[in-house]
Amino acid sequence: MSNISMTTSKRNAIVTVMLISAFVSMLNQTILNTALPAIIKGLNITETTAQWLITGFMLVNGIMIPLTAFLMDKYSTRHLYIFSMAIFLIGSIIAAFSPTFTILMISRIIQAIGAGILLPLMQFTVFTLFPAEQRGFAMGLAGVVVQSAPAIGPTLTGLFVDLFSWRMPFYLVSAIAAVAFILGFFFVENNTKTKDIVLDKISVVYSTFGFGLILFAFSSVSTFGINSLPVIVTFVLGIAIIIIFTTRQLKLKHPLLNMRVFKNKVFTLSAVSSMLVYITMVSPALLIPIYIQTGLGQSALLSGVVVLPGAVINGLTMVYTGKIFDKHGIKVLVIPGFILLISMTFLYSFLTTGTPYWFVILVYTIRMIALGLLVMPLNTVGLNALESDDVSHGTAIMNSLRIIAGAMGTAVSVTILSIVAKQYTASHSTMSKMKLTQEATVHGIDVAFIFTTVLIIIGFILALFIKEEKNHLEPCKSFIVNVQC
Repeated sequence: MSNISMTTSKRNAIVTVMLISAFVSMLNQTILNTALPAIIKGLNITETTAQWLITGFMLVNGIMIPLTAFLMDKYSTRHLYIFSMAIFLIGSIIAAFSPTFTILMISRIIQAIGAGILLPLMQFTVFTLFPAEQRGFAMGLAGVVVQSAPAIGPTLTGLFVDLFSWRMPFYLVSAIAAVAFILGFFFVENNTKTKDIVLDKISVVYSTFGFGLILFAFSSVSTFGINSLPVIVTFVLGIAIIIIFTTRQLKLKHPLLNMRVFKNKVFTLSAVSSMLVYITMVSPALLIPIYIQTGLGQSALLSGVVVLPGAVINGLTMVYTGKIFDKHGIKVLVIPGFILLISMTFLYSFLTTGTPYWFVILVYTIRMIALGLLVMPLNTVGLNALESDDVSHGTAIMNSLRIIAGAMGTAVSVTILSIVAKQYTASHSTMSKMKLTQEATVHGIDVAFIFTTVLIIIGFILALFIKEEKNHLEPCKSFIVNVQC
């Protein structure tokens, strides 16, 4: 990377395109949750088969992210953006017109290749285009996109599926992706210099199988059970390969993923704490809709409405959080953020079949405010602590941990819910079947939230040891953006 100058207007144009691209990429990840029943019916497939549309996307997406550090170093921002967005657009168009499950599955894999590059590229670009004293605000904007798309996705998809068909959400994604591609073609410029490095193919193999097996293990928990042989074998094998992969990266002059960044205490603490926070963000997103529909007997629409107020307020919070971070640092945000998150999550461990609907919405909304105080500062302080040449690797690592955290959070939540619900059912067999299902589900959700609370407390303890360091990049004071890399 090198010193590159560009006007503020050009910078803002690039950032806008990157944010649109990240939005449509994240939107694409959540639309299938709501559309899946319609796809099952439309393509005449089973639920188990249809689930691979989500699992397969996540696996390929997770495999691609570790490669992005190399790609961002090797290729220019412009070329990498055009390539990844073109791939994503092609996949989206094929998905919209897929006549069979096989074609739709292939289209999802193509989408995942593009999406796996787009999000880390967006974060890296936004981070490097802004001076040190404005990075909190910049990453806050990125956080708004990352948080809003998953919240909007299910509601929007449900509406489109009801009014038209399961293909309509893919039409929408294709249209937004086409606009982003055109805008990117005209406005995205190179903001870094490339490095003359060679791809270590053996590392790619290790990375693909290691991360792939771990993600497959977590994804298979709901199907096979946490104690099943396929889950245990794939997880252990995945961990073993990742250890081999890590050892190799430490020996290479130009590693695929520079694991030496973990020698930086600030980055390590922020990355692990951020991973734990992300787990606690994913788990409620799964558990609360189940609680609303099964525990309270409400509609799927009402379960979706729970998310909306928090998503809106979370987006607004992140913008102001970024400004506060730039001015005062991380501690003034993460301490109240963690205290608030711990308190609200613990309240969810006392849910009953008679808990008021408004209470669930209120607690969820406050939780999202707390997450708005945590997500951006933890990511930004970790990347700020790295040498400029390592930022691309730090971004890729944090996104890889995010993907793993998402799969882990879902798997652990489902497992706890299932085990506790079965135990409750066995010991309360005198209840009516409907009442027993409600009570068992709620009890399982309560225990899952106790576990989630423990994870947040661990994340809080780790965050307390984070000591901010001055960034290695010189801040820019003029209207010309000096990107020093």
